[in-house]
Parts: sequence; structure tokens; C-alpha cells
Amino acid sequence: MRSIVAALLALLLAHAAAQADEVWPQRPVTIVVPFQAGGSADFLARLVQQHLQANLGKPFVVENRSGAGGSIGTAYAAKAPADGYTLLLGTLSGNVLNQFVYGKLPYDPEHDFAPISLLVHLPNLLVVSNRLPVKSVAELIAYMKAHDGKLNYGSSGIGTSSQLSVVMFDEAIGTHTTHVPFRSTTDELTAMVSGNVDFAIDSMTTLWPPAQSGLIRALAVTSAERLPSAPNLPTVGETLKGFSVTGWQGLFAPTGTPRPIVDKIAAEVKRILDTPDVAAALRKVGGEPAPMSPDAFAAFIASERPKWQAVVRASGVHID
Repeated sequence: MRSIVAALLALLLAHAAAQADEVWPQRPVTIVVPFQAGGSADFLARLVQQHLQANLGKPFVVENRSGAGGSIGTAYAAKAPADGYTLLLGTLSGNVLNQFVYGKLPYDPEHDFAPISLLVHLPNLLVVSNRLPVKSVAELIAYMKAHDGKLNYGSSGIGTSSQLSVVMFDEAIGTHTTHVPFRSTTDELTAMVSGNVDFAIDSMTTLWPPAQSGLIRALAVTSAERLPSAPNLPTVGETLKGFSVTGWQGLFAPTGTPRPIVDKIAAEVKRILDTPDVAAALRKVGGEPAPMSPDAFAAFIASERPKWQAVVRASGVHID
């Protein structure tokens, strides 16, 4: 009797899930961005949002909820109803790093989210304020050593990949610099342009356009190889052997969101990122489109956790 009840229940759940897929979306869908407007996560969310809205015929709204290295917005999305109407533009920081950086988090990155799809791989860009008299990675290293302890660097938050990238850079060359955290890469950029921040290693998506316009000076990318979108820009590793850091961003839903909805969004995301115009727009600012199935994305995140846990442990960054 129990087996019959269980089978009927499974059929009912499958039918309900299929119906959810057929009718979703029936009302506006919110994409939560855990950082301020103007940064790389916001840029990507709005790019995807425009196409999802056009393809699915319902409003998709980007909602920025910044703070605590992405933890505030990520926690908000984690607690949302699992009905497909709240999604998260997740990042390496919010969905991997924060669990190792913070002693307590208001969400569980491993269990509170259903991965939908990876969106892009994002190398960081090593940039300096125009007031620094350096024009290459080698000159920056020499300058940092000559002024050890006197330079500061910006980041998009404590424990983010932008901070940890500089921690790794400092450790590799044996220098000490002062961290100045901001709520977003955009705020960090403003401080660098005004001369209040000396340098940064942060999202190329946000920093490359102002570097091209001369507001700040780009020295190198943190990817293992040079980028097709900036072939004349060297990698940090060409000077500092073995140095390579690449971030990523992806789309998530709260755990429990019906799998047909998750699969439907993943399929739409792949269609969007495979569009030549969208791919070209992302590559222009250093991003590499990388759509994945939900299962492949979950496996990718699982492989990222031990790698970054080791980096955080070595850096000594910890927030109670």
C-alpha cells in the first residue's frame, strides 16, 4: 500500500512540476544582484535580463542588494520562495569564498541554492592610479618594494576575489599593502580616479573601459593567457611566474525551485550566451561566455570550493 501511495505521490509531484514549467513565468521575475549598480555582476544581470524578458514575454527586474562582500543580497535570495520568481546573479565571492571568509553566514551556499547555469569566466585586471609612476608589472613590483607598507589597494569588499588577488600578489613578491574595501568595483574605481587608491586587481568587465579611456592605467590581466579582446595587454604571469586568478558569475535559484523551471531558464541562458552579439559584448569587456547545464554547474562549484578554501586559509582573511 505504501509503495502505491509513494508512486501516486511521485506522479502528482511530476505532474505539478510539469505544470509549473508550462505556466512559468506568469508574473515579473526578480534577479537579485548582491552588489551595487554599475559593477560587472550588475552589467551581466541586466544583459541577461533584457534577453530573458524578450524571449519569455514577462518582465524581468534587476534588484541590487549590496553589502558584506555579496552576503546581504545572497542571503535575501536564499530566503525567497522557491517558485522561480526570484533568481540570484551569484558570484565566486557570494557562493564560494564567503563560506570560508566569514565565521557566520546568514545562508548556506552549498544547500540554499539550486545552480542554474554558469554565465561567464571573468579574469581580473591589474590597474593603477595615474598618479603612480609605473607602466608595467615589473615597474609596479619595484615601486611596491621601494615603498613597502605605504601603498593601498581597493577591492569590491572584504574576502572578495579582488581582495584575495592582491593578497596573493603581495605574498608572491613579499610586500605589504593596506586594504581599502568598497561596496562595489564602481566605488573603488571612483576612489582610484580621484587618487585616493593606488592600485587594484578587480573585475576586467568594469575596469577595462575606463582604463581604455585613460581614467586609470591597466598593466596586465590575471588570466593564464592573453585575451583576444586585449591582445597587447600582458598577463601578470608573464612577469610573476605562475600567477593566475579568474573569477566567475552564474545564475541560481533558491533550493526547491521546480527542476523544469531551472532547466527552462538554463536552456534560455544558453541560447542567450550563444548569441553572437551577446558573446561579443561580453568578450569586449574581458568575459568569456560559459553556459553550463545545472548539473555541470553544480559539479563546477563543488570543484571550486577546496581550491579557494586553501587560498583563503593561506591569506589569513577571516571575519567573525
